[in-house]
Amino acid sequence: MSAEHHDLVLAITSHVPHLIAYTIVGTADDLSAVTRSEVLQYSAGGFRDFTRIAASDPTMWRDVFLANKKGVMEMLARFSEDLARLTRAIDEGDGATLFDLFTRTRAIRRGIVDIGQDSAAPDFGRPHPELPSVPRPYVSDAECD
Repeated sequence: MSAEHHDLVLAITSHVPHLIAYTIVGTADDLSAVTRSEVLQYSAGGFRDFTRIAASDPTMWRDVFLANKKGVMEMLARFSEDLARLTRAIDEGDGATLFDLFTRTRAIRRGIVDIGQDSAAPDFGRPHPELPSVPRPYVSDAECD
């Protein structure tokens, strides 16, 4: 693949997700005075995943963003458009748009699992023996296998 194509692919699959994680965790920290540490106490799996990504090396990621400025800016513009569309869908009560996106993105996750990039297990293949197994009634047994 060409260097320019590589930069776009990595911008959307790695760089922008890191930027989003840094932003979400930073926003939560900015709200810490208001939330009185509840962000940490009640953090769910999604937020914990963001903190894992946001714990990445600051020097390396600063350099990545500056080196791939063009690709990152292009993907951020696209992401901003998509986020605005979803914001409108929520505001307008457009459940069909949300459901369509969630269905499509769920299929992408399954594709990642199918090609062996990750595990479909609730712990994403990272065992935590100190944590009890928690049933997820909204997920079928087949999805966890």
